[in-house]
Amino acid sequence: MVYNDISHQFGSLNLDSAYQQQQQQPQQLTQQQQQPTYNAMDHQHQNHSSTTLTESESVNPSNHSSQQDSSIDVDESNSSSSPSFDKSQHHHQQQQQHQQPIVVPPEEAILELCERTKYQIVQENGQRRYGPPPDWVGTAPNRGCEVFIGKIPRDCFEDELVPVFEKAGRIYMFRLMMDFSGSNRGYGFCIYTNREDTKRAVHELDNYEIRKGKTLGVCLSVDNCRLFVGGIPKSKAKHEILAEMKKITEGVRDVIVYPSAADKGKNRGFAFVEYEHHKAAAMARRKLIPGRIQLWGHQIAVDWAEPEREVDEDIMSKVKILYVRNLMLTTTEEHLRELFTQACGGGCDCIERVKKIRDYAFVHFRERSDAITAMEKIDAQLLPGQKSSAQNPAAAAAAAAAAAAAAMANGQ
Repeated sequence: MVYNDISHQFGSLNLDSAYQQQQQQPQQLTQQQQQPTYNAMDHQHQNHSSTTLTESESVNPSNHSSQQDSSIDVDESNSSSSPSFDKSQHHHQQQQQHQQPIVVPPEEAILELCERTKYQIVQENGQRRYGPPPDWVGTAPNRGCEVFIGKIPRDCFEDELVPVFEKAGRIYMFRLMMDFSGSNRGYGFCIYTNREDTKRAVHELDNYEIRKGKTLGVCLSVDNCRLFVGGIPKSKAKHEILAEMKKITEGVRDVIVYPSAADKGKNRGFAFVEYEHHKAAAMARRKLIPGRIQLWGHQIAVDWAEPEREVDEDIMSKVKILYVRNLMLTTTEEHLRELFTQACGGGCDCIERVKKIRDYAFVHFRERSDAITAMEKIDAQLLPGQKSSAQNPAAAAAAAAAAAAAAMANGQ
């Protein structure tokens, strides 16, 4: 099973429910309620908003992530409220009300599809998986090769969907989320073998009319494997945090810890924990709900880290600004200008400007080639009293860059 996620590089907490896909929350089903609808986003990064997705509703293409499991609780709290109440009769009536028509996939058409493509279809854990290709060798495609598909008719299956998405490129895997009645949940995921086909699918298949009056919503899927963990004692080192997270959660790949701006020997009170895949991160998030687990006797706050934004390659090819982090508060703009001028090997006019804000800075070059040369020479270089790290600012898409841009705009 392929899960989703993407990571943020610079350490901003995002508690919005907008981009990320999480485990669907349990829903209460009473006599008055109708068939449960799918909650497309348990959470994402800043506002804790949620969206209920049904077949007739529109889809915001940026608001989805991978979700698999669903649980339904039947509320029978009123079953003993009346002395003359017939429990067996009530239970029978309740079952009739909750029954849904069983949807049977068109087996003949699906068999023809599998015979043509030689792919296999397996149904497990509430989803149908079509793929991977029979001749595929190696690991799954890299991140950024998956699209989210919303507004799928509930009785629509691979025999209709796969031929449509094959138009954009070769499919590695197609996943259709299923309901207990046999119908799909109105959404699924398609993984292509490369990013070019993925972008083509979003461009060509968003708002595609799959049936008369029924259009699909297609957007890039956000696969998040990184959690924000706040409330960590500032005296703890990276190796201590890594060991502790591996002890209480599974699938930990790495932790990212940022030093305090005032004291480089201390952390900032939070860390980013990178997991091997989305499922491991989602399970860890559920386990670390506040109140259940403490770290070193401290209450912790856990949520998804903000995904790193995808930047168009054409834009990247024009970037001439470097983002420099982990600076000391005493480091001056003049010192940085001198350092980067020497690194790029240019004259005094190779740098347009330097703007430093607390422990990070932006260095504006006149030519991209000079920026690349300086980045390669200075990245991870030790400066007096601190460790500097120069990076292309396109990767720093969130809080630090936004704060710096606002500061520069205000002339601070």
